[in-house]
Amino acid sequence: MILEQAILYIKPEQSQAFEKAFKEAQKIICSMQGYLKHDVLKCVEENNKYLLLVEWETLEDHEIGFRKSESYQKWKELLHHFYDPFPIVQHYKSVLVG
Repeated sequence: MILEQAILYIKPEQSQAFEKAFKEAQKIICSMQGYLKHDVLKCVEENNKYLLLVEWETLEDHEIGFRKSESYQKWKELLHHFYDPFPIVQHYKSVLVG
């Protein structure tokens, strides 16, 4: 399992619109091959800051299967205009076995 992590900074006064758009966009990601689950957490201290966590079966499911899909274009259309700056996405895997 691969954990995708992105800190999302949303433009001022756009948090409510972002949350509404994300409710629509999550339908896209949930339908992708290799998708396991996701969560979006809103920062308590910073109103325009969110943490996106997505679990994928493999890195390729995210980097190739999702990002190179036609569905990703709709995802971008729904969400990317809210970000300032554009988020850095990182991937993690467990180092604990058992």
